[in-house]
Amino acid sequence: MTHVLLLGGTSGASELAQALHQAGVRACFSYAGVTQQPLAQPLPTRSGGFGGPEGLAAFIRAQGISHVVDATHPFAAQMSRHACAACAATGTPLLALERAPWQAQPGDRWTEVASMADAASALPQAPSRVFLAVGRKQLDAFAPNPKHHYLLRLVDAPVPGSLPLPRHTVVLGRGPFGMQDDLALLQQQRIAWLVAKNAGGAATRGKIDAARALGLPVVMVQRPVLPLRPRTESVADVLHWLRHGALPSTAP
Repeated sequence: MTHVLLLGGTSGASELAQALHQAGVRACFSYAGVTQQPLAQPLPTRSGGFGGPEGLAAFIRAQGISHVVDATHPFAAQMSRHACAACAATGTPLLALERAPWQAQPGDRWTEVASMADAASALPQAPSRVFLAVGRKQLDAFAPNPKHHYLLRLVDAPVPGSLPLPRHTVVLGRGPFGMQDDLALLQQQRIAWLVAKNAGGAATRGKIDAARALGLPVVMVQRPVLPLRPRTESVADVLHWLRHGALPSTAP
């Protein structure tokens, strides 16, 4: 009997959860537990880690999981690697629902880097106002560079004094973020540089389009390298895979 473990954390995961619910497919939605109030889902939901690949494998066996769909954030590399290892150990089919990375367009001023440390090093020597759109867990990489004023957009309000950046402004918000809203934000905050992870998709692309419109330089952190696994960008393809045991012939 089909029982899907959906590793979530993206808008695509929420879309798939709705599709599984509507199709009557038995499934469990797993959040990493990073945000205090994650979006409600129409599926049974759990939150937090599994205890490494061994713990995930034990969960798969105990819950009778027949399929695993990895729809985590493209930068949630540890979870994706654990999913690959656990599925290999248990013989469980694994599919990644993964949006394509953004590609530089005419007018973009990207500096592509491999890590957060490289991103911090790529910022200018002179103090600047930087929109640091990399998530709360990545801020430590920029602590050695305290001369800049950092704009941080977070889902949850931070505990006072908990952020490692002495000069910062916090705005709270949950995507999607449109280009016009991000254009206004960049202008209001007098942003001169943008640091972003190449997450792909439409939900958070507004800041990239806004930076292009303003001619701002962007430090673009590239995705981590993950083990090879079947992948698709389409929720419909995931449903086809669950029904037929294979992706459509046109899927990547």
